[in-house]
Amino acid sequence: MRTVLASSVVLAAFLAVAAQPVSAATPKDALVMAWNLDALITLDPAQIAEVNGNDIMINVCNRLVQPNIKDVARIEPQLAESWSTSADGLTLTFKMRKDLKFPSGRAATAHDAAWSLKRAIHLNFGNAANLREWGFTSEKADEQIVAVDDLTLQLKLDKPYPVGLLLSSVFSSNVSSVLNKETGEKNAKVTDGKSDHGNGWFKTQSDCVGPYKVRTWNANDVVILEENDNYFGKKPGLKRVIIRHVPESGAQRLQLEKGDIDVGRLLSSDDLKALAANKDMHVEQTVMHGYSYFAFNVGDPILSNPKVRLAFRYLVDYEGLEKTVMAFQGKARNSLVPIGAFGALDEKDGLPFKLDLDMAKKLLTEAGYPNGFTKKYILSANTFNPAVAQHVQANAAKVGIKLDLEQMADANLFSKMRAREFEIGQIGWGAGYPDAHSMISRHAYNPDNRIESKLAQYPSWRSAWYDEAINKKTDAAMMEKDPAKRIALYKEIQEHMLANGPMAYMFQTVRPIAIRKDVKNFQIGPFKVDYASASK
Repeated sequence: MRTVLASSVVLAAFLAVAAQPVSAATPKDALVMAWNLDALITLDPAQIAEVNGNDIMINVCNRLVQPNIKDVARIEPQLAESWSTSADGLTLTFKMRKDLKFPSGRAATAHDAAWSLKRAIHLNFGNAANLREWGFTSEKADEQIVAVDDLTLQLKLDKPYPVGLLLSSVFSSNVSSVLNKETGEKNAKVTDGKSDHGNGWFKTQSDCVGPYKVRTWNANDVVILEENDNYFGKKPGLKRVIIRHVPESGAQRLQLEKGDIDVGRLLSSDDLKALAANKDMHVEQTVMHGYSYFAFNVGDPILSNPKVRLAFRYLVDYEGLEKTVMAFQGKARNSLVPIGAFGALDEKDGLPFKLDLDMAKKLLTEAGYPNGFTKKYILSANTFNPAVAQHVQANAAKVGIKLDLEQMADANLFSKMRAREFEIGQIGWGAGYPDAHSMISRHAYNPDNRIESKLAQYPSWRSAWYDEAINKKTDAAMMEKDPAKRIALYKEIQEHMLANGPMAYMFQTVRPIAIRKDVKNFQIGPFKVDYASASK
């Protein structure tokens, strides 16, 4: 009874901090952030597909390996202290650290790592694609993923994949988080003879190896992380991280200025400009490996015409928006591979389009729609999205296209697009690692276009886009060991997608984070915001 009471008192104290009045200062031992949490639907690493879920859980669950936070092309050990490949390239072996423990104090071993990887495949959420595209299957998982002993994890490969690409794409991703096998099996629920492998439990709680553990999550309210006393690595600079649901930019700015929060994560360009001029603030801008774009459902008979999709690319004043609505938020770019990734087109070749209404009208006429048409255009109600959509809508009207805009919460937008229930949708996407394959393997490649395959984590599938020739080139590039030949293949794919693809990329994402200057040593990179590095 005392243990339960003590836990309740501590939790109540945490929630009191999260809900403190606007005049209160943040605690000295806590990092208090404001963000929009309405898209946060799961904490399970095998299931996470949203930006904020990934941002949070990468600070809770370490992976087998990780990219260096600044030099993202360099892969470093994390839960695995080393790795090696066999002479034929068909066996990848990880040696685990000896000092890994879950928050309970139980040792974490290669058996937990193997179970976690197989679990991701069997659950078959979107993140399973990170394993399936490299030949791992539910049917062969027990043969392919083996814990030889407590410290040795062995992966049997169906092809001699380039090991650097494999480490970046799979073993630094969510699916390589090591979860507590005992907790998963204890909390597994079986429905119609099929286990959820603890998904019902892991959706709202954590039991993995990392600097923090999830103390509580109240949907659309607050997430509280607490230091993991049994973590093998450097102790976090602050014992707690409190993330409040504050979806309005103006409210975040006010709370920052009053000192009620330390960090603002979702701010408009106007508010960012004001905060950047405030001597008590710093706005950290990170060029991300991701995009803001609009996608077409090519299952639609009008949008299936490549000339129609090409016409839309001439309806955007990319550089004008970059200087205004997208200030602090994005850099104009049209190619699907971001600057900074291996194989990306250069800045000039990656931005071939500009606002040209005459060209748009010409293409629509050639496509057979001289008088235009009407389509529904769905988008997030957050930050810059409405202003960008209204810009596209106004220019579309000038060439005869009527776009009916529908704003919605992120969670609803994601659900509709993942179910192909849209005509045109404005959305964002973040690459998982700094290689052209990361974007091409999801936005150009589509392994199965059937509606029943439900490959929702492939934006290509969401758009009902399938091109067999592009699939073959993607496979060839993935296996190509000559860097120059890989780059040449990626160039061909990018050029084809610029003219024909189902997505019109507008801006490479810039992630602005407003931070009060009393927060020190906060490490922020393209693939990780390192909560544990922050101090006061």
